[in-house]
Amino acid sequence: MVYSASKDRYDKVPIRRVGHTGLQLPILSLGLWRGFGSLADYDNSRKTVLTAFDNGIFHFDLANNYGPEPGTAEETFGRIMDQDLRPYRDELIVTTKAGFNMGPGPYGVFNSKKTLVSSLDQSLKRMHLDYVDIFYSHRPDPVIKFEETADALAGIVRSGKALYIGISNYSTDETKKMAKLLAERHVPVMLNQFSYNMLNQEAETTGLVDEMAKLDAGLVAYGPLAEGLLSDRYLNGIPDTFPVHRTNKFLFDKGSDKLVEKLNQLNKIAENRGQTLAQMSLAWLLKNPTVTSVILGTSHANHLLDNLKVVDNLELSDDELTAIDGIING
Repeated sequence: MVYSASKDRYDKVPIRRVGHTGLQLPILSLGLWRGFGSLADYDNSRKTVLTAFDNGIFHFDLANNYGPEPGTAEETFGRIMDQDLRPYRDELIVTTKAGFNMGPGPYGVFNSKKTLVSSLDQSLKRMHLDYVDIFYSHRPDPVIKFEETADALAGIVRSGKALYIGISNYSTDETKKMAKLLAERHVPVMLNQFSYNMLNQEAETTGLVDEMAKLDAGLVAYGPLAEGLLSDRYLNGIPDTFPVHRTNKFLFDKGSDKLVEKLNQLNKIAENRGQTLAQMSLAWLLKNPTVTSVILGTSHANHLLDNLKVVDNLELSDDELTAIDGIING
């Protein structure tokens, strides 16, 4: 059966602009990190992607190493592009990244010009695309001069293989440095994709969100539910095998029992709002307009649709925000 996108797809999810630029994103985006590569069921992956697009999510976030077998998430997306989404390419924002471990040898990781340029070429082949809308430096390189990375990113835009440049996992100071170098090359930083959720507020406390606003840019939050901690799955306890992301390990500093106590307190506020904990967590992230979009990491259409219900109640009162802060910092 030939896929035909829902005609009312743009009526379902609000859209935010990155500063005063022409780049606009849905406030909720779909990330194809886990559950979309070689180990996933293709039909399920396709259903999730198409459900997202039918409901107003036109931003699909990938990276060269997503899979879990590196590259296979991009291959899956390329297959969906060919089968279903090719007629809608001009509506889509497709992103990819390079910087984490992708292959053997010195050019399989980090941010040399050779690595970034060749990685994007490989990503385009896997996704069957002529260009991506946003290309990210996935993390700062601890050795290479930022100037080399900036040269590579600016050259990629001028080549037409990416329309916009983003950075990911760059601290506030690193963001300032890279933004200055790119501005000198007449290619602005548009976005910083950063680990950010109600429990992990580093993006706020370090001034990163404010810095992105000063740059007339945006922040894209990944890990908005802290690998599922901010859902109803762990209200009765967190198993020792929980796959905590490196950016959220500090949440367990006082033990998992203390964390579970906080989750239940937060869940009570969500229930009083008529929301799930996950939905309230998404609303909390979107309280600041500089947060252009939040990456949903789900690989199942039903979970996606449940998260989308957050648009029915995005406003948090001052009392709710104060109560949430008291729980998190208590």
